[in-house]
Amino acid sequence: MVYKVKVLVSGKVQKVWFRKQTQTKALEFGLTGWVKNIFNNAVEIIAEGNMDNLSLLLGWLQDGPPLAKVKKISIEWFECESEHETFEIL
Repeated sequence: MVYKVKVLVSGKVQKVWFRKQTQTKALEFGLTGWVKNIFNNAVEIIAEGNMDNLSLLLGWLQDGPPLAKVKKISIEWFECESEHETFEIL
């Protein structure tokens, strides 16, 4: 079964390679979807894949890359049909 998560991460998560490293991790975990900056100090992520690999990404997002300072993370889970072919930075 394919699941989708919508994640909002806020804190010091822009201008610290957060989107690029999120893309790298998502691809490493075999996930598809996208990541983008949405407003001051926040990033939105849509990721699709199996529950185990999505959980790995969510665990990594709790801290993010070394220069990031994650203050808040919100997660919504959905069952879905795969909508994306790769993981992009928007």
